[in-house]
Amino acid sequence: QLQLVESGGGLVKPGGSLTVSCAVYGFHLPHYPVAWFRQAPGKEREGVSCFGAGTIGPFYASFTEGRFALSIDKTKSTVYLQMNDLKPEDTGVYYCAVETSRRRCMLESSVYDYWGQGTQVTVFS
Repeated sequence: QLQLVESGGGLVKPGGSLTVSCAVYGFHLPHYPVAWFRQAPGKEREGVSCFGAGTIGPFYASFTEGRFALSIDKTKSTVYLQMNDLKPEDTGVYYCAVETSRRRCMLESSVYDYWGQGTQVTVFS
């Protein structure tokens, strides 16, 4: 059974760094696109970064502005999102997701089939 488990969220001050992880169980990670999304209170879920199938990419939303880095450890079947120079507007629940219909990744939540439970990231002074 496919399962995604996020971890690594927490509290951080503006300008700080945090890495969130997504452990993927039940299938071979590089075969499918995988993405990170986030959702702030009262806002819609938005795409942050993704790899296409075969680890093509990564691709980033413009608001990451070179601050975020996506990576995969295939031996651990885990995807990492390293976030630097965090801002209060980066606050939200961060989710990882996998979709099984396409090879290229999209930062559109509706195409993703499997989701983790999310991990909270809070940036505050």
